[in-house]
Amino acid sequence: MTALRRGIATILALAALAGVGFLYVRQLPQRSEPTSSATVSTRGGALVATVRGDPTSFNRYTTRGFPTLLVNLLTQARLVRINRLTDVAEPWLASEWTASPDGRSIALTLRPGVTWSDGAPFDADDVAFSFRAAYDQANGSVLAASLTVGGGAIVTTVVDPHHVKLTFPTPFAPGVRVLDALPIYPRHALQASLADGTFSKAWGLTTAPAGMPGLGPFVIESYTPGQRIVFARNPKYFRRDSHGVALPYLDRLTLEIVPDQNAEILRLTSGQADVLQSELRLQDYRVVKDAADQGRVTLVDVGPGFDRYVLWFNLGPNAARERAFLQADAFREAISLAVDRKAFADAVYLGAAEPSALPVPPANRAWLPDGVTPPAHDPARAAALLDGLGLVDRDHDGIREDASGHPARFSVLVQSGATAAEKGMQFVRDELAKIGIGLDVVGMDMPAVGARAEKGDYDAIYHHLLLSDRDPAGNLDWWLSNGDSHVWNPRQPKPATPWEAEIDAAMQQMAASPDPAARRQLFTNVQRIFLAHNPAIYFAAPRVYVATSRRVRGAAPALDAPQVLWAADELSAAPAAP
Repeated sequence: MTALRRGIATILALAALAGVGFLYVRQLPQRSEPTSSATVSTRGGALVATVRGDPTSFNRYTTRGFPTLLVNLLTQARLVRINRLTDVAEPWLASEWTASPDGRSIALTLRPGVTWSDGAPFDADDVAFSFRAAYDQANGSVLAASLTVGGGAIVTTVVDPHHVKLTFPTPFAPGVRVLDALPIYPRHALQASLADGTFSKAWGLTTAPAGMPGLGPFVIESYTPGQRIVFARNPKYFRRDSHGVALPYLDRLTLEIVPDQNAEILRLTSGQADVLQSELRLQDYRVVKDAADQGRVTLVDVGPGFDRYVLWFNLGPNAARERAFLQADAFREAISLAVDRKAFADAVYLGAAEPSALPVPPANRAWLPDGVTPPAHDPARAAALLDGLGLVDRDHDGIREDASGHPARFSVLVQSGATAAEKGMQFVRDELAKIGIGLDVVGMDMPAVGARAEKGDYDAIYHHLLLSDRDPAGNLDWWLSNGDSHVWNPRQPKPATPWEAEIDAAMQQMAASPDPAARRQLFTNVQRIFLAHNPAIYFAAPRVYVATSRRVRGAAPALDAPQVLWAADELSAAPAAP
């Protein structure tokens, strides 16, 4: 799981559409094999996508940012891929696998005849190297937590050039799903840097494209900072469609770097861009709808999303101790109870969202808890909790104070220009004012928010979190107290609170259990504990809408980011009009 990321969920307002339907909303194909119909399999052509910022590195092993993740998705490959539509683990670089009955090991068979984009053969030593680099935190790896099972590393055994055995420290129910988190990197290109301690600097932004071989559908052709990244077709890519046609269909894909959302929408509706990577704001709907009416844009209703903003609090060692109420469970519970989530969804998303208070979004039905009632809107109960903390409006200015005179006020960092984030916290600010809590919404650029989060220099943050797997056991770095993405107090040497220790124990059991019913019950208990302490609060799950140009063929938009480019090798471009 990645702790902080640029928001990708596409949001449009249904309430604003009273009496007006989507002209180009369509059902999504459920597929796991590449399509090959005449409408999507045209070879050649190019598409233009947008991204809101530059990558900070091309090395996914040492960088969490979404631009780097996207570049990596286009240029690298995994042993196993989780299909974003079906949520099924698919053979990718590994053509097949066999799990041991005790859940402790997996025997992988690698796809034969695969070569890197520079012509070097891919084999089991690349797999072993990739695991070694992923666990080497001294070299700056950020992937170790995502590949940690039962507190330990996965042991890689090379059987022969085409067979690898993976052994888990403990039984691990998700099995091969964990492999979707690990892009396989070339041993022949990077082993020297890993050995001499310079791996963290490898594949920087000035690295020549030829020095970054990959197994993905594209290779980097050129990078112009602040402007664009151009990808060319990788002629050595291993996938073919059902008719034997080599993928990808596209010859070229360009990522235009467009920080301004107004400019991004203009590029889409004017035909300069084909695929967006950022959310469509509510105010963008009319422009996009007009373009759809004119046949220039396709709108797809993907459904209720997994992607949610979350408000989390700083419960780490650098939290503001002079305002001890910020660390009180009752204070955070009062905030949760004070917010009318239905009104939140209507005001922030104009109804294009579902109220969502549980740690699991409504779309992830398999893991919704049994017998757990989400917190209801109850401002009277919220006020009583604050009274119980000794927070009283002593000077009658509308804001409560503690016994030392500190006002019941806190600040929330949000990404500047992220409309849903800003509007969401403005709504919460107004709700909290009704019970005597002051909230200051502080807009900052994303690097500044990330820096403050890393230092623990904040009261609360409202931002997106990216789950790497719908199976909760695939997100242990979020749930476990020592995880990098345990955002309210990451990387704890030992659990700071008894309730976090309870979650640690339950999640470890849940990850190891082979019994689906037992796993569900354990995770239900985890959610009960979470809701009793509210280290992070959810309000709504917006519906996801994806807009693309009418030139895009073969798209299968998903709920997870990147909604279209997750299957970039199957995209093609409609022939230009004569």
